[in-house]
Order: sequence, then C-alpha cells, then structure tokens
Amino acid sequence: MKYAITGSLGHISKPIVVALVKAGHEVTVITSSQNRVKDIESLGAKAAVGSIEDTAFLTKAFNGAKAVYSMVPPKYDVSDWKKYIGQVGEHYTEAIKINNIKYVVNLSSIGAHMPEGCGPVSGLHRAEQALNSLTDVNIKHLRPAYFYNNLLANISLIKNAGITGSNFSNSDKKFTLVDTSDIAAIAIEALLKLDFTGHSIQYIASDEVSTDDIATALGKAINRPDLKWITFTDEQALQGGIQAGLPEEISKNYAEMGSAVNSGKMGEDYWKHRPASLGKIKLEDFAKTFAAAYNSEAAVAAH
Repeated sequence: MKYAITGSLGHISKPIVVALVKAGHEVTVITSSQNRVKDIESLGAKAAVGSIEDTAFLTKAFNGAKAVYSMVPPKYDVSDWKKYIGQVGEHYTEAIKINNIKYVVNLSSIGAHMPEGCGPVSGLHRAEQALNSLTDVNIKHLRPAYFYNNLLANISLIKNAGITGSNFSNSDKKFTLVDTSDIAAIAIEALLKLDFTGHSIQYIASDEVSTDDIATALGKAINRPDLKWITFTDEQALQGGIQAGLPEEISKNYAEMGSAVNSGKMGEDYWKHRPASLGKIKLEDFAKTFAAAYNSEAAVAAH
C-alpha cells in the first residue's frame, strides 16, 4: 500500500515513516529541503522535494497513495499566519481530491474548534474545514494538547530571570500536555488500520496538570526547587516574543493563543470529548528531557 507523509522527518512524521516502511508499505515523504533526501531514503522511503504551497507538486507527490498524513509546518515569514495555514489545508484538499484518496490522518490541535481567537490554531480550524469539504473521504483529525517541547522555549527565561511562565495559568490540573511520541503512536495506528470512517476528531494528551505542577517538576529536575510559574499579561507575552526575535505577526498569534488557554476556551471542547486514556509520557518524564536540554545549554555557555 502507498502512503504520502507530509512534515518531512519531524518529531511526528519520522516515526510514522519508520513504522509504515517496517510494515512493508511504500512511503513518499514530502519535504521542502533537498538536504533531507538522503535521510529519507536511508529509512526506505521516497523523497518528494517541493513546496506545500504548490498544489501541482502535491498532486504529483500524492499520486497513487491510498492514505495521506497531513500537517502544516510552522512558517514565520508570513503576513497573515492563520490565512497561510488555512491555505495549506486547501492545497492538501485539492491534491487529495484530484487523486481520489480515501483516507486522511490530519494533525490539528486542541482549540481547533475555535474559528477565531486562538492564534495559529484558528488557522488549523480553517485547514480542518477545507479538508471536511471532501465529503467522500474518511478523515481523522488529531487534536493534540500543548506540546511538552514548547516548554523548552522557557529555558532562557529561567536562566535570565529565575522564573518560568506565559500569559496563561491553570490551577485546577486542567492544563493538558502531550509528547510527540504519543501523537505519533496514535497516528501510526490510524494509518496502519485505516478503520476510521467519515469525519472524526480524536483528542490526544499525555498528562493533565496545573501550571504550578510544571514549575515544580521542571524546578526539581534542574535543581531550582523554588522555581515559580508567573502569569504574564498578553502585552508582556507579545513583547517577549518580539524581543526573542519572532516577527510581530507570529508573536501576536502566540499571545492570542495563550489568552485562549487562560480563558479556558482553548480546552473547553477537549473536556467535552476527553480521551478514554492518556499517553505514556508524563510531566515527570519530560522534566528529565528538559533538564538535559537546560544543562546542555549551560555547558555550551560555559565554553
């Protein structure tokens, strides 16, 4: 069976490629980088190099596939991030339609029920809607929680200010976190079985915690037991993103998403359709990964 996988060899796409090849399937990996070709081919897959903004390229890359794994990689040099994400969804939709592909596993996000007010995730809402226009295609939208890896961006804040945080907080253990390996496991199962029908949504989380729990776990792992989670204003989050080197459009979207987390709106549909079980990687597990990255940066700084 033939599959087309977007996302190159990212944290989720690579394990998917490995699993599908191991199961004996023919896999085409869409990548924007010629430098990735050898790595893709070393896994036993075929590389298709081009732009996901090019419908003709996608149509050719998807040719013959029975199923597609779709995701929208981050792109920071855009003037309207939500619009860009939605348009990529439209490009995927057209290529899937032309090739008469019947199965799609689409990486979306918690909060994608919000057409507006959730930063880039409202862009993913648009991508979902584009795919859902394919009425004769079986589509499973994966809506994972907040990525553990996003917390790595706080390393410099901890080192420079002795605090961690964002423009949101949660004290009732309703902040959901997810590890990319737990997302990949669910995507792999769906792609191998292809037993989903119609248009469905599956939420994915590895742990449910409070933001104070995050500060405590990370602080313990890096030997900063007094580490506290601080809640910033939306304006502080916006300026912090810009000062960190992110374009204003991207910083605005991230601040908006944080505000949606803080209000509870981003997670409200998750709690209505909470998954029956959580993933394997818990906060304490990720804290070890965080500590390794934190200490690695310290070692680099020392030299």
